[in-house]
Amino acid sequence: MAIYTKGGDKGKTSLFDGLRVEKDSVRVATYGTFDELNANISLADKFCKSDRNQKILHAVEYRMFYLQGEIATQNSEQFLKQSQFITDDDTHMLESVIDSYTKELPELHSFILPGTSVAGAQLHVCRTICRRAERSFVKLSKGVQFRPELERYINRLSDFLYIMARSEDYEDLVDHVTKQVVEVYSRVKDGH
Repeated sequence: MAIYTKGGDKGKTSLFDGLRVEKDSVRVATYGTFDELNANISLADKFCKSDRNQKILHAVEYRMFYLQGEIATQNSEQFLKQSQFITDDDTHMLESVIDSYTKELPELHSFILPGTSVAGAQLHVCRTICRRAERSFVKLSKGVQFRPELERYINRLSDFLYIMARSEDYEDLVDHVTKQVVEVYSRVKDGH
């Protein structure tokens, strides 16, 4: 079976509920940017040193499907009947990670570079894409009403990605310092 339908050859696409819209509409741009974000989150989780971070990011990747689906539906009631959707529990999960990681990580007193590790840098890419998606969502929200639960989740997402980037940078730093200490210890033990 072919993956192409030819239905979009004239610049239109179908939303989740079947409504045909222009491909350059704000709605399509918004869920498309969140799709771009999700692909980048998937890439980030492959670079993570922390198994815990990989698992958390993987869970967020699934939530992104629900987020995109709701944005890609004109008739939100129809979507809510047919699919899982973002709830305040999902937002609380992001907040829980943000709060616990903030306590675990060293305090910051200045701006930081966007990533000192590959995973950290990729998560900062995710953060900036998330901000762009959020700006598009806010623009769309001026003419379309969305559930407050979805709005809250989107608002927390970039902060979550920021703290995940910091976590991965810290994991990388600890790993690097540990390797250096082991190397020095080995040299001293061997009499070099």
